[in-house]
Amino acid sequence: MELAQLRYFVAVVEEGGFTRAGARLHVSQPGVSAQVAQLERELGQRLLDRSGRRVTPTEAGRAVLAYARAALAAVEGVRRTAEEFSGLLRGRVALGLVPGAAGAVVDGFDVVEVLGAFHDEHPGVEISLSEDTSERMLAALLRGELDLAVVGLPGEPPPGVSCQVVLDEPLVAAVREDDPLVAAAVNGGIPLAALRGRALIGLPRGTGLRAVLERACAQAGFAPRVDFEAAAPAVLVRLAARGLGVAVVPSGAESAAGPRADVGSGSGSGSGLCALRITEPELTGKVALAWRTDGPSGPAARKLLERLRSGAPGRPAP
Repeated sequence: MELAQLRYFVAVVEEGGFTRAGARLHVSQPGVSAQVAQLERELGQRLLDRSGRRVTPTEAGRAVLAYARAALAAVEGVRRTAEEFSGLLRGRVALGLVPGAAGAVVDGFDVVEVLGAFHDEHPGVEISLSEDTSERMLAALLRGELDLAVVGLPGEPPPGVSCQVVLDEPLVAAVREDDPLVAAAVNGGIPLAALRGRALIGLPRGTGLRAVLERACAQAGFAPRVDFEAAAPAVLVRLAARGLGVAVVPSGAESAAGPRADVGSGSGSGSGLCALRITEPELTGKVALAWRTDGPSGPAARKLLERLRSGAPGRPAP
């Protein structure tokens, strides 16, 4: 079995035909067909269904496809890693971000500024950015699909992941000024139990802040009723401003919602919303820079981690 055979097989599946695969690979159609046929003979399985207008993988072909892609990715990884050690820093770094992290500046920690400076210094490094829930990004870190991630941290990081906290803010309940919670607040705060049965507006499941809220409510003996979800805290605040519920967000998120939200700080001074501290217990939301404990595999990812950590406040989480 040769890598060229796997490459041709994957290309045929992705292009849906031998001719288009050949054009993509700059190889003649008969050459692609012959190599794939040889692969089928070696494996003793028919991998492609050629009977329709579009070539599709058979059941065996679908099973083999994942392994073929993994093998090609591994070879590419070997090549990139070797290039990185040749002197000029090269390679690819996969960085995951919780929604909104790229636009936030916290205590001088500015992801965009760090990435920009890193690219200026190392133009040969390709940086791939993606947004997802913290839960899925932590799993992707452990699988090696991400090199680094900025995640919401509901508690201790999972085994095999190290973190450095970059944001640790109390959670608040953002409500309209005419909401009964404002009148019931004591010194600008309300107990968590006051949210029992209320329509809440929160981050999606799988995010660190949602996990903090659900865990605290479970310990208080009730399940939170989340009627609206959005990935960005600023959107949650705007939904609360329209009277759709109580937004549970980090302190300071109300200022990111813009002038339309017109949020106050629990004083009831004529503003559209009030941000009430959640007490009994006090809840906090943490955002952290995360990486595998054994470190990223490539020099480029390790160098970027070093730059991000030097620009992040706080100390590594246990």
